[in-house]
Amino acid sequence: MGFINDMRSGLTRNVTFLGVVSGLTDISSEMLYPIVPIFLTTVLGAPMQVVGLIEGTAEATASLLKIVGGRLSDRAGKRKPFVVAGYSLSAISKPLLALAGTWHFVLFSRFIDRVGKGLRTPARDALIAGSADKEHWGKAFGFHRAMDTMGAALGPLAALLIINFMPAGKPDYRFIFMAAFIPGLLGVFVLLYFVREAAAAPEVPGAPPAARTPMTSDFKVFLLLYAIFAVGNSSDVFLILKAKNMGFTLTHVILAYTGYNLVYALLATPAGWLSDRLGKIKTMAFGFLVFAAVYAGFALADKPWMVWVLFALYGFYGAFNEGIAKAVVSHLSSADNRASAMGYFQGAMGFLAFFASALAGLLWDRISPAAPFAAGAACAFISMSALAIWTRKRSFSF
Repeated sequence: MGFINDMRSGLTRNVTFLGVVSGLTDISSEMLYPIVPIFLTTVLGAPMQVVGLIEGTAEATASLLKIVGGRLSDRAGKRKPFVVAGYSLSAISKPLLALAGTWHFVLFSRFIDRVGKGLRTPARDALIAGSADKEHWGKAFGFHRAMDTMGAALGPLAALLIINFMPAGKPDYRFIFMAAFIPGLLGVFVLLYFVREAAAAPEVPGAPPAARTPMTSDFKVFLLLYAIFAVGNSSDVFLILKAKNMGFTLTHVILAYTGYNLVYALLATPAGWLSDRLGKIKTMAFGFLVFAAVYAGFALADKPWMVWVLFALYGFYGAFNEGIAKAVVSHLSSADNRASAMGYFQGAMGFLAFFASALAGLLWDRISPAAPFAAGAACAFISMSALAIWTRKRSFSF
């Protein structure tokens, strides 16, 4: 009972319900993730280059808006209005897809969805940090990632279940778009009625810009060292393509990816709890080591069973990295610039993800399918080593 109580401490009302909101929203979004490209190409007749244009525009929009959204939240000294606006826009974008008659309307819907994500994410993460004591930040962000990832695992399965009840070979994509609106709308209701504001320090009217707390040099160094890893952290699409090249069916790919998400979801909260005790950057470095091992494994894998194992191990990387990185950013920022710090960090990683995926595609085509995984493993190992050296010199207390 002592261990269970220790695991629950720090998971405040806001942290718990923000996790529920993210889980519901990810069910909504991930229901459509494998469906929208098929709808674009088979129903609307869009070429693959249009699919790439829509996804590239969507992700670039989210990355840019995270920077803008974080700064706006800090200037206003409020979190919840930005979180509510962001989740509401993402929910509304789902039924808009059902009205699409051309690919241009799909682009508009995806744009609205990603504007919502950009507005809400930095403010939401700052709200999580403001709703828990700093000694529990690792666990709080780990729990949030667990709920978010569980939604990501359940979303595609929900879509497959709905398709299973439709006439064979005649899926009604527009019905799925409308169905995806339901969990998104539920998430907004939970947010409105169960999550409370945890205000940041508002900007003083007429105060000069210097009155605001600047980003610390430690935050900038951390951003730079993490960026080394991000250069090799390409889209998970390449993991899926590797599995397909080794003979996986679409069903096997979905099951393997769902397995990764389930491992991630189950381990994220315990990993965050562990980071609060052993040190967050040290724990995150372990995640980088797992990533390097998994990517090296994908580079060398020549048997299907290896891919199943590697996808499961990949869940360890997510659990020991993504939520904990946000906890580190929380420690390296202050209450009046935390949303901005989250926005800078997440926005930069979003832009680097685009670069990493473009580089991985080039390495795949010009060298070999193993090359992007080897490069990713090398970047993770270099970043891990640099973080370990820096942490030892700085002797952080977190």
